[in-house]
Amino acid sequence: MKIIIGSNNPAKVAAVKNAFQYQQSEFISLDIPSGISDQPFSDEETIKGAINRAIGALEMGSGEIGIGLEGGVHESTQGLLLCNWGALASKDMEPIIAGGARFLLPIEIADRLRAGEELGPVMDDYAKKENVRKKEGAVGIFTNGLVNRSEMFSHIMDLLVGQLHYQKASKK
Repeated sequence: MKIIIGSNNPAKVAAVKNAFQYQQSEFISLDIPSGISDQPFSDEETIKGAINRAIGALEMGSGEIGIGLEGGVHESTQGLLLCNWGALASKDMEPIIAGGARFLLPIEIADRLRAGEELGPVMDDYAKKENVRKKEGAVGIFTNGLVNRSEMFSHIMDLLVGQLHYQKASKK
């Protein structure tokens, strides 16, 4: 099976490979534009970015499956939550979507995002590190390393792959 990943981000690529580890698969990662803002600011926008990446990956990579993973934030009555969404596209069905864990961002991070900054550079500045988004992610910083970005996206990938298997089995 040829799986096209709509990102070159190492955390996202690792999550996709982990989800398909028991299947004979070829993986190609492409830098597919999300078609949304650099800092998605709602579930709907983040979902749209994931779907755009999945469909774009499928079309550009000529594979059987296209995967899009997108991180964003979502305003709630409790404050600004980190959110992550994924989409799996295949030629013979509508895209499958799944969301992941959420947690409240500290107010100093939330305020900077509300002022128009993007989470990646904000986290680099906050953590005094480079490329946090390609490594542990904000989740890794704020869980003291107990959960990293790849693991958070792995959960989403398991949800997507599980739904794919269910849909294929229910068609028989």
